[in-house]
This record gives sequence, structure tokens and C-alpha cells, in this order.
Amino acid sequence: MLLSLNSRFVGNVYIIQCKGRVVLGEEVKALEAAFDVGAREFTRFVLDLGEVNRLDSIAMGLLVRYAERMDKAGGGVRLAAAPPFVVRLLEMTKLSGLLPNFATDEEAIVSFLKQGTAQGAQERRGPRVLVVDESADLCVFVRTVLIQNGFDVKSTCSFRDAKILLQVDQVEYILVGPGNPQLSSETMLRSLTALAPKATALRLDADFKIRDAREATEELLQMFGASGA
Repeated sequence: MLLSLNSRFVGNVYIIQCKGRVVLGEEVKALEAAFDVGAREFTRFVLDLGEVNRLDSIAMGLLVRYAERMDKAGGGVRLAAAPPFVVRLLEMTKLSGLLPNFATDEEAIVSFLKQGTAQGAQERRGPRVLVVDESADLCVFVRTVLIQNGFDVKSTCSFRDAKILLQVDQVEYILVGPGNPQLSSETMLRSLTALAPKATALRLDADFKIRDAREATEELLQMFGASGA
């Protein structure tokens, strides 16, 4: 089976899910490209290997190279659901310390998030905000605007991953965008605020994505200003 890749981010963690074989050629090139895309913004990676059926020496070399690079940048690479042959390989090569393996991607993500919460507790600049929308670009826009205005922001494109974030760190605001094919923004807000009952719930309307960037920025800041930020 040829390699299939899916990527997402949860807070400051970038997840790459692999299905198929990871071997010399187009497969390794594709995985390297996925790492490069994530490395534009992230230093913490989770590689889900649960459906990988082959991994050759070149692929292992790629993982080691990125793990060392991310370690130097203050992050790292953690594996999730690695099949038995990969676990044995890590033990044989004594690389399990550099590339720790977790039973599930959620466990690997939470391990990074807890580490980040402990390290960043003294560095927070302002109210904590969780942003949830299926559009990565919308999340980046909202996150950037709010950070520049003194907020401590985490974002994700997944409702499931938003719940993971709330397991680790409580927030003062939950902001949900209009885009989610499975759940309405109202349903998402209700479910998420059940996990963070003290958080103020905010929702972007369906037209937010098509507004002029300046108008959208002003509206976003007004929302938080009206909420006492």
C-alpha cells in the first residue's frame, strides 16, 4: 500500500498520520514534505504510525534527523501507535529515548501539551483563548490577531482535539468559528463549555470568513472588548 498522509494541529502540536509504507522514494519524500510544512510553525510533532506496514532505513534516518532538529529547537518528535516491528526497531537501535512511542495519538499529544503548560505557566501574557474552526487559515488569522493584542491563544481545526486541549489547560474564552461539517457551532460551544464552565463562549457568524481582513479584525477585537478583555 502506497503512503497516505493526513496532517492536523492541536495547540502547538503538529500531527502527521501515516497509512501504508514509508520507504525510499516518493513515500519518504512525501513524509519529508509534510514535516517541512509543519516545521514552518511548529517544533512539536506526533507521528501516528498505527497503519504503517513497512518502514525502511532511509525512513528511520528521516525520523531521526527531524527528531534531532526539533529537539534542538525546543520540541521533538513522538510516535503514536507504532506497530510491533517499529517498537522492536526502536529497541534494537536504542532510539526509543529520541523517538518515544505512545499507545495513541491522544496520549502523545497530551504529553506535549502538559509539558508546554508547565513550561509556559509563567510566560502567559493575558487571557487564555481556545479557537476552533475547520479552516486552518481562519485559525491562524484569529490566533495572530489575538496574540498581537495580548491574548494567550491555542487553536485547532477539530472538535475532538479541542476537547483534548481542554483536558490539559483551562481557558477564559472559547471562540468557535462557523465552519464544521459535523456539528453546528452552537452544539460545539455547548459541549466545550461543559468542559470549561467558567469560560466565556463566543461564536463567529457565517459571514466572518468573507469579510475584509480589516473589518474582520475590528469585529474580532470588539467581541473580546465587549466581553471585558
